[in-house]
Amino acid sequence: MSKKKHKINKTYKQINDKIKSGDVVVVTAEEIIDIVRENGPEEAAKHVDIVTTGTFAPMCSSGAVINFGHTQPAIKASKVWLNNVSAYAGMAAVDCYIGATEPCEDDPLNKVWPGEFKYGGGHVIEDLLAGEKVHIKASAYGTSCYPNKYVEDEIELSKLPQATLCNPRNGYQNYNCAVNMTKKTIYTYMGILKPNAVNANYCSAGQLSPLFNDPYYKTIGLGTRIFLGGGQGHVTWHGTQHKPGVARTEKGIPLSPSGTLWVMGDMKQMKPEWLRGISLLGYGCSLAVGLGIPIPILNEEMAMYTAVSDEDLFTQIIDYGVDYPNGKSKSLGQVSYADLKSGTIKLNDREIQTVPLSSYVKAKEIAEILKGWIKKGNFLLGEPQFTLPSE
Repeated sequence: MSKKKHKINKTYKQINDKIKSGDVVVVTAEEIIDIVRENGPEEAAKHVDIVTTGTFAPMCSSGAVINFGHTQPAIKASKVWLNNVSAYAGMAAVDCYIGATEPCEDDPLNKVWPGEFKYGGGHVIEDLLAGEKVHIKASAYGTSCYPNKYVEDEIELSKLPQATLCNPRNGYQNYNCAVNMTKKTIYTYMGILKPNAVNANYCSAGQLSPLFNDPYYKTIGLGTRIFLGGGQGHVTWHGTQHKPGVARTEKGIPLSPSGTLWVMGDMKQMKPEWLRGISLLGYGCSLAVGLGIPIPILNEEMAMYTAVSDEDLFTQIIDYGVDYPNGKSKSLGQVSYADLKSGTIKLNDREIQTVPLSSYVKAKEIAEILKGWIKKGNFLLGEPQFTLPSE
């Protein structure tokens, strides 16, 4: 993309100095819409320094790296279970990674259709954050330096040497609207989809969603400081399945799933309210993640980007009954987030009910919390060392 000349040019340092002095002007991604409409992007950029965003929704590609501490005698764990949920132990002696979607070992899965998936990795993470004791079991083959072959104990988050939330794919920039064109109910990661497109499920906070407010990732990259799970975290890389080169509107908004974020943060700062283990009937376990990103208004272009509204945002209606499971990306129609949030959309000249998997109420709350942190001087912008790939 060619570089544009801007009449207004702010730096991260200038904005951080305003945060420290208490002079910073912060608004949410909802509030900036009317500010730009009434005053224009240039005037808005003069007066607004930061726009806060938020989203709260299931984000399956999530998990935690946990160091559970050395035992006596010492162990090099090769298999680990937390509350009977298997964690990956092929890292180091007492490090493991528990994935949000890993089910409990004795879960009947979908053998009893549809499976309930009552407990999994996401629930373990929530329990740790809530201060619950979590049962750990570890086995090993034994070595000279690590002779212990088995240990069982209870762990608590506050007593762990280290616990890091490490989510390889969060904050999807746009996502499908899912329907089911078959004659039977299906159970998906997009929720329950009734036959003959009775309902349409979607998952985005729309105008509050972080990557919709910086569509070309001009301010988001390695080192960006974020709201994560009720604490502070960072963007550490682009997420898996990051796909910026999709069709976009004239305003740069992708029309289908696009950018993603790899995020990390200290679990000991986080709260169970913003990391919730969830069960998706007939599909599996997951984790609902609270994520918020401050967008610095460095110039009028960023003011224009953050003024995006649900009327400007579109996604594709995809059949999860036949097309999606067979790897087809055929669109049955394009729909705006304003229409999705209205409660009904039209498909084939028929009105169908829409159901959000993402909580707009919680997204709004995250944007307000982040706004409050910044205004109080408790949250400085993290200037990215390099921004995410945009093509």
